[in-house]
Amino acid sequence: MKSPRIQTFLDRVGHRVRSRRKVRGWTIQRLANEAALSRRMLTQIELAQANPSLATIDRIAHALDVSFADLALSDAAASGPGSSTPSPSEPGRSAALGSTEHSDPSTDHTLAWEGPRDSTAYILGASSVPGTELWRWHLGPSVRYQAEADRAGTEEILHVLSGELVLELNDESLTLSAGKSTRISTDRDYSYTAGQEASVDFIRVVIGA
Repeated sequence: MKSPRIQTFLDRVGHRVRSRRKVRGWTIQRLANEAALSRRMLTQIELAQANPSLATIDRIAHALDVSFADLALSDAAASGPGSSTPSPSEPGRSAALGSTEHSDPSTDHTLAWEGPRDSTAYILGASSVPGTELWRWHLGPSVRYQAEADRAGTEEILHVLSGELVLELNDESLTLSAGKSTRISTDRDYSYTAGQEASVDFIRVVIGA
């Protein structure tokens, strides 16, 4: 069962997909073809009756020639001059990457994914030029998130705030402890997994979004 916070996110995405499709004068079938989705799935997304993957929303955004953030960010998160990414020094905002104290992103930012054991993914902000997104993830102990391959040329920078993150890309595996960072190409299937003993919190920067 979807939580009210995720339903709010799905309502927003569905409304914006439908609005942008109509501005283009496209039928549901035309957008479904462009995004490599079934007509039924796209209809359910527009009606906020489906719970699509983040990659599916990104494919729809790409087909509409907009960014994931254009469809996903709340009006509050997207408002303000320049970049929508808040300054880490502002009260109530995300703490600096090296800090051991981290504020709760749920008060200011857009929840885009929920998983077992209170796992969450928030999009904190985005910049359209170049296409960049800033995310804050929390995975409960042993929780695994399987991601689909992104568009060619997409990269991610990951920085672990606390806990241990196991990153798998095809047959490769990399374990990052708190304070460690890495940069990866994500145009292939990949996954994030929290360590068995504790949850993991990490920052994810998507480049080429």
